[in-house]
Amino acid sequence: MRSMKLNIPAIVLVVLGALMLFGKLGSVVGLLFAVALFALGYYGVKTGKTFLGWLLMVVGGCMLLAKLSWLIGPLLGIVLIGAGIVWIAGRRSNNRRGFGG
Repeated sequence: MRSMKLNIPAIVLVVLGALMLFGKLGSVVGLLFAVALFALGYYGVKTGKTFLGWLLMVVGGCMLLAKLSWLIGPLLGIVLIGAGIVWIAGRRSNNRRGFGG
């Protein structure tokens, strides 16, 4: 009798494909694709294929900016608020030092 061997990588690929088809992993796969493009571009630049490498890095970087915009926008807002507070605090401390002297 012939024994059946399970091909685990094939089963994993089928399950991942089904999850992508039903829209459960779409955003994760898009993010991984953008990271892969950026990494391939970096590898291309390091191996001497500069034009193709930079092209892939720019495309991958733009895709990453688009995918991570939900995180970049609020972080930029927090940084701007913090910079404004530091700027205001710095002006007040400079005025106090100059007043007594």
